[in-house]
Amino acid sequence: MNKLQELKKHLKQGKVYRRADLSKWSKSVDRHLEELLKDGTLQKLSQGLYFYPESTAFGQAPPEEEVLVRSFLKDSRFLVTSLNAYNALGVGTTQLYNQKTVYNHKRHGDFTLGGKTFSFRVKPHFPRKATPEFLLVDLLNNLDLLAEDPTEVLAKVRSRATTMDTKKLKKSLVDYGNAKTKKLLEPVIAA
Repeated sequence: MNKLQELKKHLKQGKVYRRADLSKWSKSVDRHLEELLKDGTLQKLSQGLYFYPESTAFGQAPPEEEVLVRSFLKDSRFLVTSLNAYNALGVGTTQLYNQKTVYNHKRHGDFTLGGKTFSFRVKPHFPRKATPEFLLVDLLNNLDLLAEDPTEVLAKVRSRATTMDTKKLKKSLVDYGNAKTKKLLEPVIAA
C-alpha cells in the first residue's frame, strides 16, 4: 500500500480537516493534498481547510455548518445565528439575509468557508443556544443592520418584551446587551 492510500484510510466522509490534521499521517502533506484534491477525495473550503464529501442519493452533501465552524475555529465554544432568526420573534422583521453570524472567542471578520460567508464576531459572552430572550436582546444590539424601519421594529420589540419571561429577559439583557440596548429595554422590563 502506498503512502497516499495509507493517508486515505484515516479520512472519514463528512469530516472537515485542517492541513495540520493531515500532517499526522503524511510526511508529504502538500503533495498528498494536491493529489487528494485532484482525484476529488477532498474539496478545498478555504486556506488550509479541506472537506471529505459524503455521497448521498442527491449528490455530494456539503459539510455541516457546526463541523465547518468548529474546524475553522479549532474550538467548540461558538454560537451560529443569523439576522433571519429575529423573524420568529414576531416583531415585524421579515427580510432574509444570506450571511450567518458566528459569536466566538477567537476570530473576528468575514470569512468564506465552503462557499458560504460567515461574519465572525469576538464576544466575551454568548449562550450555547439562541433563546427568544437572547434573540430579542441581540436584535436590539444589531438594530442598525436590519433593513426594516428601526422605529417600527423598536415599538414592536417593546410590546413583545412585555409578553416574555421577565426574569429570563433581564438575565439576557444583563449578560448580552450593549449599553444602548440596556437603555432601550430596561424601562420596559421595569414597568
